[in-house]
Amino acid sequence: MNAPTGSEVYLPRGRRARKPSGDDRERDILITAERLLEHRSLHDISVDDLARGAGISRPTFYFYFPSKEAVVLSLLDRVVEEARANRAAALERAGDDAWEIWRDGLRAIHDTFRSHKALSRTAAQLFAENPEVRSVWSVVMEGFVGDTVAGIESERARGAAPDGPPARELAIALNWMNERVFLASFTGQDPSIDEERVLDTLLTIWSRAIYAEDRLAGA
Repeated sequence: MNAPTGSEVYLPRGRRARKPSGDDRERDILITAERLLEHRSLHDISVDDLARGAGISRPTFYFYFPSKEAVVLSLLDRVVEEARANRAAALERAGDDAWEIWRDGLRAIHDTFRSHKALSRTAAQLFAENPEVRSVWSVVMEGFVGDTVAGIESERARGAAPDGPPARELAIALNWMNERVFLASFTGQDPSIDEERVLDTLLTIWSRAIYAEDRLAGA
C-alpha cells in the first residue's frame, strides 16, 4: 500500500529541463497560470496574459512552454507530486492499521486537490479534448488503482476483508468514484456533496465495499 512512484508522469512539460534550484521565470508562469485559472477558464486566458503576469515577453514564454496547455500539464505534474508526497507522509504516520492507512491516504489526496480546485477543474475540462492530459491522468489513476488492489488483496488474505468482486475491478470503481465525486464537490456542480462531508461519505462507501461494514463510525 505504499505510494506508487510513477516517475514517468513528472517529466517537465517545458521545452527545457528544470534546473535543480528551480527557474524563476518558469515558476512565475506557473504561479500566474494558477492564479488566473481561479477566475477564468483556460480558453479565456491567452499566452500574452501568462507572459505579462510573469513579467516576460511572449517570445520568452515560448522558450519555457510550447503552449498554455503545456503550462497546465506542468501544474498538474506538480500537484500530483504534492498529492503523492502528502499521501506517503500520511501512510507513514498511519503505521500498520489498515483502516487508518485507507482513511489518511484518501484524506491526503482529497486535501491536496481541494487546495488546487481551479487546476482540478481545468484538467477535467482538458481531459475530454487533450490526449496528453488523458494519458497523464490515466497513469496517475493506474497508480492509485494499483495501490488499492494491493491493499484489498492484503486485507482479504489476512481475513480482515471478505471476498467480493475482483480486487482490480473494485479498485477501479472506487478510485474513479473518488475522482468524479471530488471534482463535483470542488466545483460546486449540481448535485454534489458538501466539501465538508464528501470525504466521510466516500470513506463510508470504501469501508462498506472493502470490509462489508462501516469502520468510519469507530474512527
